[in-house]
Amino acid sequence: MFIGEYQHTIDGKGRIALPAKFRKVLEERGVVITRGLDSCLFLYPEHEWAKEAEKLTKLPMAQAHSRAFARHILGGASTSDVDAQGRILVPDYLRKYAGLGTRAVVVGLYNRIEIWSEVKWGDYRLNMEKHTDEIAEKLGELGLY
Repeated sequence: MFIGEYQHTIDGKGRIALPAKFRKVLEERGVVITRGLDSCLFLYPEHEWAKEAEKLTKLPMAQAHSRAFARHILGGASTSDVDAQGRILVPDYLRKYAGLGTRAVVVGLYNRIEIWSEVKWGDYRLNMEKHTDEIAEKLGELGLY
């Protein structure tokens, strides 16, 4: 399980150290990193990635939005191993997509991890926090909260 928010740096080779709390699960199984939503990256342990990829491959191919979403997530994916220092390599095309420089925020979301540029995460979090009550109300209407 991944939870919490952590500040990290990205080195000149494009590597980011993962929070120590997350490493054991990720070291054992390897990771998949891909384009996410809201200009962040999604990072999955390989066993969780398999579940997500399976869902995406079942989307109706005849629908343009389904094809586009599958291309966005599956086409942007890259596998990585966690090195001895607990780092993974973030490919250049993914760093560009997420606007990552030398500072990043790693956010645990139970079965996946998100990697954000520090600036984009700050902007997103501030905006979301302004609308927490409204979001909770919408989720309540759906019976989810």
